Amino acid sequence: MLIAFVVAATVAVAATALMVASRHPVHALLDLILSLLAVAVVFYLLGAPFAAALEVIVYAGAIMVLFLFAVMLLDLGRVGDEGQSALDPHTLRVPVLLAAVLIAEVMSLLVQAQPGGGDRQVGAAAVGGALFGPYLIAVELAALVLLAGLVAAVHVGRREDSGDTAGGGS
Repeated sequence: MLIAFVVAATVAVAATALMVASRHPVHALLDLILSLLAVAVVFYLLGAPFAAALEVIVYAGAIMVLFLFAVMLLDLGRVGDEGQSALDPHTLRVPVLLAAVLIAEVMSLLVQAQPGGGDRQVGAAAVGGALFGPYLIAVELAALVLLAGLVAAVHVGRREDSGDTAGGGS
């Protein structure tokens, strides 16, 4: 289990470093998805399968779709293009290798898994009790930060029409 944890953590750190170093926004998003999936494996190994499922569904799924929509809305796909294809095999070697390592690790964990799971698992009731109990203020502050980010994204993405007046008149 320790080896699986170290491998998943290494994949997460390497994918995050690739994401930070990437010059192409779509490649950075794909590297971030790989990093989030590796963190989900770490959560699973620590005995929190519910948190791992939330990591995959909420972050690697919904939030990444939102980020991809923002990249398309702001037309960031052209930034950093030096005539290189977006799916150039040379730039995808390391992320594909890291994804293969993560998939192989998850497959080996599934083969070794015992029915009934471990004795130390955190369920949905414990997560909900913590989020809406002692950490309620932190959850509400995170919601406000996300709302501020949404308002800022709408403001940045809004295009001004030239020659139009606010009164709509003529």
